[in-house]
Amino acid sequence: MPAVIIQLRWPDGQETRTYSPSTGIRQFLEAGSSYSMSEFLHRAETGLNAASERVKEVKGFYCSSAMDSLGELRRQARSYTGEHLQVEVLDVSLQGAEPNHYAGFGDL
Repeated sequence: MPAVIIQLRWPDGQETRTYSPSTGIRQFLEAGSSYSMSEFLHRAETGLNAASERVKEVKGFYCSSAMDSLGELRRQARSYTGEHLQVEVLDVSLQGAEPNHYAGFGDL
């Protein structure tokens, strides 16, 4: 299953990256979009739960990494207070999408 790395910009300008085990997260978080904090958390929760379910369908077990990602996003969100807070999704890209080049072996 292709994994996805999501790069975020929080209301204070801090940028972080998080992990999804499934490309299905792209249905919920779109690169270049900004979401209110509550909408972002709802989308992230829905998308990461769906990603974990997808792993279960394919591999027979839920993805604990997806739940770890969700927990970290919730923890990060709690550090912000106030109204009209926005989270920007900077990038949603396949993890390891670029070919790896090893000397003498070409691109793998």
